[in-house]
Amino acid sequence: MTSDVEFRNVSKFFGAYAAVDNISFSVPAGSFFSLLGPSGCGKSTTLRMTSGFEFPDRGDIMIAGENMAGIAAYRRPTNMVFQRWALFPHMTVFDNIAFGLSVERQPRDVIQRRVGEALELVGLTQFATRKPRQLSGGQMQRVALARALVKRPKVLLLDEPLGALDLKLRMQMQLELKRIQREVGTTFIYVTHDQGEALTMSDQIAVMNNGRIDQLGSPQEIYDHPATRFVAGFIGNANLLPVAVEGREAGTATVSLDGFTFPTPIAQEPTGDKGWIVIRYERIRMGEAAGGMPIRTQARVRDAIFAGSTVHYVMAIEPSGTEITVEAGHDGLSSPLMQGSLVDIGWEPSVTRLFGDV
Repeated sequence: MTSDVEFRNVSKFFGAYAAVDNISFSVPAGSFFSLLGPSGCGKSTTLRMTSGFEFPDRGDIMIAGENMAGIAAYRRPTNMVFQRWALFPHMTVFDNIAFGLSVERQPRDVIQRRVGEALELVGLTQFATRKPRQLSGGQMQRVALARALVKRPKVLLLDEPLGALDLKLRMQMQLELKRIQREVGTTFIYVTHDQGEALTMSDQIAVMNNGRIDQLGSPQEIYDHPATRFVAGFIGNANLLPVAVEGREAGTATVSLDGFTFPTPIAQEPTGDKGWIVIRYERIRMGEAAGGMPIRTQARVRDAIFAGSTVHYVMAIEPSGTEITVEAGHDGLSSPLMQGSLVDIGWEPSVTRLFGDV
């Protein structure tokens, strides 16, 4: 598979601070690739180096097989969409989208055709003569996207473009962005701190932490098989439980949690006889469903957090009091468990992962 973008041992420093620390990755051509991580992890700096707004202090950035060293942003085969749409308020939707083509002095018939195609792609053909003030937030975001795509970049860079939208509209735009990316076949590199956005839209995700890439893989791979404790905790909802390591064999460890022993896959080798297991809230069964699980114990309900379609039960494992959270579906037909209730809980060994102390 060919790559549109490749980072080779790239670092970027601001003074003594390494904003990006020796990262390497490649972005498959025509894919939707997300840089995911918390604020300050280096994802936006990585995107800015791709665009040419920043230059690396070490390493090489390749786009379409060409080294970008010293190549200014305006000469790169990229375009960028920001969280702030920066539309010209005095221009119509059509003229906003056409602006870049007009600056390039493209022929009028080319501008008409390509802007028309872009408007159709984002579903705004009937809004061509409107001004930005007459549009909703979602419509303005589509105009910004059309303006970036109309120049037909090799790679489209998106820096948290949905951050200013409300939750429901943001979810709608996630599906719309993925549809558009599939239709045009352009490589998208998308920066976000929102794990839901990354999991929903991406073909591949690079999870960044402290300037480094902790894990690179498909959404399902990263969710089901986190490589580090940080990834396990950052993606989805997960319990992190202390265990004693009693043995190891062929990628599996035998661990002890509150007096009961079970096997677990090793994700990150502990250096000693202590470690942590990660188990996601929704992978734990309770009540009758726990009866068939290989690993079973009892826990007492401390609190119930209602989240609409689900309920998160914060529990204490008996008799140690170790806290564990279980996610259960809410169908509106059954009553939630009461505080103080003692319930059976259980899980399969394969849904846990063992990590070391770091």
